[in-house]
Amino acid sequence: MTTTTRTTYLIQPMPTGVLAEFRRTGRDAAGEPVQRLTAGGGEPLRCCLRDATPGEPLLLFGYAPPVPPGPYREIGPIFAHDADCPGPDRPGRYPADWRGRPQVLRAYDRQGRIHGGRLHDGTDPESVIAELLADPVVHRLHSRNVVYGCFMFVVERASV
Repeated sequence: MTTTTRTTYLIQPMPTGVLAEFRRTGRDAAGEPVQRLTAGGGEPLRCCLRDATPGEPLLLFGYAPPVPPGPYREIGPIFAHDADCPGPDRPGRYPADWRGRPQVLRAYDRQGRIHGGRLHDGTDPESVIAELLADPVVHRLHSRNVVYGCFMFVVERASV
């Protein structure tokens, strides 16, 4: 009998509880005030993993993506809706609005240290994700914007 092991994963937006706390307190991960603004259109929203449409009320704030405390933990700017939103339209899957957009996938081990990564052109991000997660040392991936370097979403292993 042959057993085949496949790595499956989930694409995760920023946690709703963390975003709710930023909305409630008006302070970001660095303790700075969140900025309220109106979308010009195209801002990548980390709450629902799509691009903003013109006129949507947004927040801009500093966010610390999920890694254990240590030297690789960082805070960077991200956009999200100013009010609750329904989240991604395709939960767990690669964001449709961001397909075709070059991204960097940064790999992290369980201690929160960077363990490689890869730039992809957006045409087949799933194969790059699978390749990086094939390394058993890799615990999670962060997708990052190529030009600005800001955090986009988390890729976590899922059990089959």
